[in-house]
Amino acid sequence: MSTSDYHPLGLTLSRSVSRRDVVQAGLFSTAGLLFPDARAAAAPPQALPVPPIKVKAKSVIQVFLWGGMSHNDTWDPKPDAGYDYNGPMEAPLSTNVDGIQVSEWFPKLARQADKFSLIRSMTHGNNGHETAAYLVQTAHRPGERLAYPSVGAVFSYFHGKKYQGALPPYVVLTQPQGRFSEEGFLGAKLKPFATGGDPNAARFEVEGVVSRSVSDTRQQARRELLARMDTLLQAAGGDAQLRASEQAKLEAYDMILGKGREVFDLSKEKPELRERYGRHTFGQDCLAARRMVEAGVPYIVINYPGGWDTHSNHFQTMGRQAPELDQGLAALLLDLKERGLLDSTLVWCCGEFGRGPKIDWQPPWNGGRNHHGKVFSVLVAGGGFKGGHVVGSSDAKAEEVKDRPVYPVDLLGSVYQLAGIDPKAKLPHPMGLEARVLPIGEEGVKSAGLLTEIM
Repeated sequence: MSTSDYHPLGLTLSRSVSRRDVVQAGLFSTAGLLFPDARAAAAPPQALPVPPIKVKAKSVIQVFLWGGMSHNDTWDPKPDAGYDYNGPMEAPLSTNVDGIQVSEWFPKLARQADKFSLIRSMTHGNNGHETAAYLVQTAHRPGERLAYPSVGAVFSYFHGKKYQGALPPYVVLTQPQGRFSEEGFLGAKLKPFATGGDPNAARFEVEGVVSRSVSDTRQQARRELLARMDTLLQAAGGDAQLRASEQAKLEAYDMILGKGREVFDLSKEKPELRERYGRHTFGQDCLAARRMVEAGVPYIVINYPGGWDTHSNHFQTMGRQAPELDQGLAALLLDLKERGLLDSTLVWCCGEFGRGPKIDWQPPWNGGRNHHGKVFSVLVAGGGFKGGHVVGSSDAKAEEVKDRPVYPVDLLGSVYQLAGIDPKAKLPHPMGLEARVLPIGEEGVKSAGLLTEIM
């Protein structure tokens, strides 16, 4: 298929709930109607586009390596490119799938290559953090008149109505990325819930849910006292607005003291499993994400703590972070597989772009890599994506796409279709403007088609 401006699909997306946002939104107050409103705003997805594919992805885990991770030093090694491109990285690792190699920093993922596929020809040509992040998470061009919602907000909109879990339908571990307003024109009701805290701490302090300063016993006592003092509800319990407010309060308490609270209690997991994931923030983020999948949360984002913007001292930073990424992500894929959840859980992992293939050895960079949007890599697994495959390729030094370019609209269009969301479906704009999930046939929007090779 030509890589012209033809586009068979249609994409759209744009912020996250901070700790202060949760309190200000009244999430846990008697008037906190965030969850019911988000569900009420949802609409059933429209008919799937042609060709139809069976809906397989019930939940999605997005591992966002914000800042931009090097493709050379991770999933697209170029051992013959020379020292100015590889630095100290000497020899890639063979995986458990013949013909697929990864960087030497990823031995655990190398043993799980049959569970994931690699896209080595992802491209959009944008080198700005904010604009590239917007492209990867919306597939819409930055600078348009509409601020589209992120893929997570779109999931929350389409799947929020039928989702009846105790947690919000769109959750971020642990901090929002802040690169753009993730709910876009869909509004604050579709913001993700950012947990805050550290899942690797002795007590995972989720904002508004788990706190050292307020024990569970004290929370329960407060609830009982409020119920005894709520004479208005006792006198006018039949009022529709009061009933809605009471329902919101019950859902908030269920999150604080009930099933929602239990999801964040990682102490319920066996110590050896927590060790498998890694006793670091990212590893425990992955474990928390798996628990949320079990709770039915439709969309979960893990924003990698610390980021990957390695303009300077690149290899020192990679030497610390790559082993954590390897351990946590490999454990997540294996754990999902062992629990029978991988087929229904789509996992995708990338940054907003790659890093410059040629190393900048000069001060003050001292062996750094700069932004590179011409070509980068994405890992996809589960939820209808086949494992053990490579899509596309970069050239000999990973500077340009060599074959089978994959654009943001192709990647997100494939994710949407596997989740039963029509990429051509309309989204509600507050001013009645025309807006669709993906940019259908818009001038300048490039597409090479869905990732049918691995679907």
